[in-house]
Amino acid sequence: MAMPKSKYLSPVWKDGIFADRVVFVTGGAGDICSAQTRALVHLGANACIIGRNPTKTEAAAKEIAKVRSGAKVIGIGNVDVRKFESLKAAADRCVAELGAIDFVIAGAAGNFIAPLSALTPNGFKTVIDIDTIGTYNTVKATIDHLVQSASRNKDSAETGLTGGRILYVSATFHYTGLPLQAHVAAAKAGVDAIMASVALEYGPLGISSNVIAPGAIEGTEGMERLGSKAVDSKLLAKSFPSGRMGRVRDIADATVYLFSDAGSYVNGHALIVDGAAWRRQGGNSVGLDPGMEYPNFLIDGVFSANVKSGRKEKGKL
Repeated sequence: MAMPKSKYLSPVWKDGIFADRVVFVTGGAGDICSAQTRALVHLGANACIIGRNPTKTEAAAKEIAKVRSGAKVIGIGNVDVRKFESLKAAADRCVAELGAIDFVIAGAAGNFIAPLSALTPNGFKTVIDIDTIGTYNTVKATIDHLVQSASRNKDSAETGLTGGRILYVSATFHYTGLPLQAHVAAAKAGVDAIMASVALEYGPLGISSNVIAPGAIEGTEGMERLGSKAVDSKLLAKSFPSGRMGRVRDIADATVYLFSDAGSYVNGHALIVDGAAWRRQGGNSVGLDPGMEYPNFLIDGVFSANVKSGRKEKGKL
């Protein structure tokens, strides 16, 4: 049974606005990126989702295809975004089987909780490699196809059909700095810089390049890695200015906007979708149980054991 539309798309969008468009998505089997892809496919697009795990990626592709009769969704596993040739082969296969790449979502990412004192050079490098280098490789593997798509879709104001758009899933940690997330903040700052450079260099060729920066999104693996299970979700929601946690639909709707004709003049922009939470994040907001306060938890070298993480050792400042 297909996921209900209300879970991944608001009712405001017109059916068919992405008819026959093709979206290429790294991290496409993940909670957020699969919702983005579902929304685009529901509105007429076909899709190629990329991932490391073949079984998970192929299963996700089959589920996403259920949202629209006749939808074509390819799942390509064993693709490592850190390796350009792996991504290039996937992009070439996408074009061969679906005919084009009109939209790209660079969503592959890595994250875990760690203070700098316990963050190994290899751990830091891994996140940079996946998020920042992976984003660069995604751009490099798909940009020529996006330029061709932009050239084919110059009259979007008249036809309503768009192409030549790339979107990066980033974060807000580097706006203020955040304890336990130095590696991710550095990686996402690099992603935002790549976004801006693509907008400046390829904007004249019709490309739009934008970032979506999600906040805390309920029910996702990202929240399992960052938010303690010991924290009451209702109390957590009250800490956000908008009074609730984010939903995957919030990110999917923002994606539809940026890829649609309504977003045609938005370029080089970081769209924050977090209910204003980033304006309160400077002290801490991840990896803590109730009663853990800044800076004591850092000085004591403790933080939540109730997060999804492979980290074993503890570190002190």
